[in-house]
Amino acid sequence: MAAQEIFDSLPYYDNDLDVNPNLRHKVEQEIALESKPTQNLHPLVPPPFQLFTKNPLLKAEIERVESHQPIPLLDSLRYQLPAPTSQPATEEDWRAALNNAKAQLEHQRIRHSNVALLQTYGPNAWRIHNYLFESTAKQLELALEELKERTTEVNRERKQSQLRVGQQLTSLETRWTELISNVLQIELANIALEAEVNQLGRKETELSMSMSM
Repeated sequence: MAAQEIFDSLPYYDNDLDVNPNLRHKVEQEIALESKPTQNLHPLVPPPFQLFTKNPLLKAEIERVESHQPIPLLDSLRYQLPAPTSQPATEEDWRAALNNAKAQLEHQRIRHSNVALLQTYGPNAWRIHNYLFESTAKQLELALEELKERTTEVNRERKQSQLRVGQQLTSLETRWTELISNVLQIELANIALEAEVNQLGRKETELSMSMSM
């Protein structure tokens, strides 16, 4: 189904409030007496876009940023190498501590490999990343300029349409005023003619009576 059309006023044509400043105060008083309008958006406005609906981690991060919450502190316990706390330590305790140390060593080895890969391929990857971002930014800027031009064109067409319709309304209103004035003049002329006819009728009656005597 097509979107419902909304007929509003003609702000480019209607200047009653500017011509009669007293009307503005009366209009504001009437608006203050009316109930508050509902905060409904225009039917053509799309619903709000939900980000990261399929990624709960990123969605939670967005909510954290929107609520101005601080970044959680890093868990440093996972990088420590604690010795067995039980005294005397059992073989299982030492085995768990040894496995933790091996995991930490493997983690550091992977980090070292990642740093080496970053030093080798990181600069070019970062340049490509920036190039893509710049290209995206230029496309968005062009889209924004196009949208602004379309908005200006819509407002220009809207103004021209309202001024054109306003001229027709002014012409029709002037014609209506002239017709009403003509009707009033005709009614006044009819009243005057009726009065004259009545007066002539009375004179005719008086002459008839005087001649009969």
